[in-house]
Amino acid sequence: MYGLLGRKLGHSLSPQIHSFFGDYDYSLFCREPEELDEFFADENLSAFNVTIPYKIEAFNRCDILSETAKEIGSVNTVVRKNNKLYGYNTDLFGFEYMCEKIGADFCEKKVLILGSGGACKTVITAAKKHRAKEIIIVSRSGENNYENISKNYDAQIIINTTPVGMFPENGKSPIDLSDFNNVECVLDLIYNPLKTKLLIDAQSLGIPCINGLYMLVAQGLRSAEIFFNKKLDYSIIDDVYNKLTAEQRNIVLIGMPGCGKTTTGKEIAKILRKNFVDTDEEIEKNYGKKIPEIFDENGEEFFRNLEEKICESIGKNLGQIIATGGGAVMRKSNRDSLAQNATVIYLRKDLSKLSLKNRPLSKDYETVQKLFEERKEIYEQLADYIIDVNDYPKEIAERVVKCVSL
Repeated sequence: MYGLLGRKLGHSLSPQIHSFFGDYDYSLFCREPEELDEFFADENLSAFNVTIPYKIEAFNRCDILSETAKEIGSVNTVVRKNNKLYGYNTDLFGFEYMCEKIGADFCEKKVLILGSGGACKTVITAAKKHRAKEIIIVSRSGENNYENISKNYDAQIIINTTPVGMFPENGKSPIDLSDFNNVECVLDLIYNPLKTKLLIDAQSLGIPCINGLYMLVAQGLRSAEIFFNKKLDYSIIDDVYNKLTAEQRNIVLIGMPGCGKTTTGKEIAKILRKNFVDTDEEIEKNYGKKIPEIFDENGEEFFRNLEEKICESIGKNLGQIIATGGGAVMRKSNRDSLAQNATVIYLRKDLSKLSLKNRPLSKDYETVQKLFEERKEIYEQLADYIIDVNDYPKEIAERVVKCVSL
């Protein structure tokens, strides 16, 4: 038997990840502290991974520890051999792989680590190993904390090891990244959402950044190597990362009202077998009235506030095709909510060919032209891809699918 030991594992990707590394069953073992004696004594368990909050517990229970496990002070991989428990730590390998992908060079750099929990130890070990000039750990109440963080605005590499911004508390960041002027790269160990607010802010500032999914996949591969004492091809890491990202990623369609976002989105959902969501339809469903009625009775500001709540809710979920209202992206909060788990596609259509039926803000083409001028720049900035639209939704859907598969 193989698997993952933890306390709450409902959103774990580990079984999915390990399915790529070999033909073996990998289970989730949710255990309370009082069940650990029985678990570690179970001789049916050939090997297993360990996640929070039991990595220190595993370290203390293993008979023989690897040098990396000793250095970090925690164990995330346990193998039973000759009636003894061997403890390893593959997090360091995973983190180093993540750093390599983003090109993070610690040598003679000031490194700012956000959070002092278990993951912090792995990051410290890596930073020291790669000759960081200075390592600053920021915690809520330590010598370096969020109240006096200004003295570290010169940090060159920033690494978030806290859960701030992790699902379901999306949209939060432990720091205001705009205060830092020398940042060369940002690493966030969170992988749900795919882009935390910290990473979205880094992107907007043009700072190279990466999430924790590469670390998760890489440490999983190294664990499988230890389980079965065999070497695996490291190119699998990129393959698994890309497949997981494709499965989790939303596709968000933006563009002017009447450009075909809903029709095209439904076609994309059929091709990719993903759930389709329309933000306008969700607003109508939640409020119990049609969009034109809401505009007429309550005004645009009221509608936009409803829209903001819907975008925040929908954007947290994974694996969807999302059609947005034409003006949804005019609020930055909506842009961040929609982009955090998504590839964004701008469907660009000749204004003279847009449908004006049941469009509260697009009652004539003169108004449409004015709206377009207000929105054009934001559409283009937010889009990962721009696709010019004709009158064949299925063809447009196939082009979108091709883009996101590149």
